[in-house]
Amino acid sequence: DVVSDFEQLLKDYYNQEKQLELGIPTVQYCGEALNISPKYLSDLLRKETGQSTQDHIHQYIIEKAKNRLLNSNKSASEIAYALGFEYPQYFSKIFKKKTTMSPNEFRKILN
Repeated sequence: DVVSDFEQLLKDYYNQEKQLELGIPTVQYCGEALNISPKYLSDLLRKETGQSTQDHIHQYIIEKAKNRLLNSNKSASEIAYALGFEYPQYFSKIFKKKTTMSPNEFRKILN
């Protein structure tokens, strides 16, 4: 099942720390890794889950970020870089879009 394969791909990508070298996984990368076109992957995911491939990638990363924010003393910027973001501001923007609060607000409220 493509959804399961995609989720496993994201787990493997981060377990192997590919984000440190390649940055956050792209839709293009995921499609190629699963041997299907990025467009077809997005269409399948949207049909199955109502979310695009990009939304899935961001949601996965935000879950990892939440965990790191609550379980480490690293700054939001350090966490952003560790998750493969080139710019911490972009990480903060996505985090706020997905959670309605900044990484630092999230940490303060839940710690």
